[in-house]
Amino acid sequence: MQGKADKYLLKERLPHIWCPGCGNGIVLSAMVRAFDKLGCDQDSTVIVSGIGCSSRAAGYLDFNTLHTTHGRALAFATGIKLARPELMIFVLMGDGDSTAIGGNHLIHAARRNIDLNIIIFNNHIYGMTGGQCSPMTPQEHLATTAPYRNFDRPFDIAGLVQAAGATYVARSTTYHAALLTKLIKAGAEHKGFSVIEAISACPVSHGRRNKLGGGYEMLMWQKENAVPVEKARTMTPEEIKGKFIIGELHKSEAPEFTDMYGQLIEKAQREHGGE
Repeated sequence: MQGKADKYLLKERLPHIWCPGCGNGIVLSAMVRAFDKLGCDQDSTVIVSGIGCSSRAAGYLDFNTLHTTHGRALAFATGIKLARPELMIFVLMGDGDSTAIGGNHLIHAARRNIDLNIIIFNNHIYGMTGGQCSPMTPQEHLATTAPYRNFDRPFDIAGLVQAAGATYVARSTTYHAALLTKLIKAGAEHKGFSVIEAISACPVSHGRRNKLGGGYEMLMWQKENAVPVEKARTMTPEEIKGKFIIGELHKSEAPEFTDMYGQLIEKAQREHGGE
């Protein structure tokens, strides 16, 4: 990536470690372009990540960054936001990191509507640790923990966080990279809990085992199975079955957690300041 946006990258750490065909580099590129469009100040922007292939993205970004423990990125990010509510915070997680061990943090952060910007790299598998099933692995797919095929139903991440209280929810893919940049920017501009699901591909741990092809073929699958939200409104449930919707899926307004917390502190100080 060349130009003014590359100031957000730690270029001495490139090239990245992701496998050929992996979509994580495309998500990283979309993020950097969104940072540039937002005019992010590197001293007042924080990147928090968990553990996994996608979470390594924090190591390539020239911001204040935290590469935290598995499933706990939102706990760290919540603490930072409560201590320094003026900071802009992006939280990078994989589908396993966010919806399995980190699932409880995800729903409660959404419930609180804390002003965090969540980017979930969804490649439908635990890629880094050997190809185990995640809560997003499709039914009938093979994984190291599902040698006779997975029979668990996957989560709908967007539906889950919306039901839990997130006030901005969107989805794109690594094929629709320009849309992904647009949605990351829009989510960051929204005050409240913002979740952007980025459908990605893991050709090595997921695609190869399930004979889905390489990086190109998995990108084409995204193209062929993604339905823009505007078009989805005109389709029947039968027509949309087996596909997924991309675009801005939900936007609403609700009191933001750190604002309410600040008001509570001010009230307590007024009522008990003399004690």
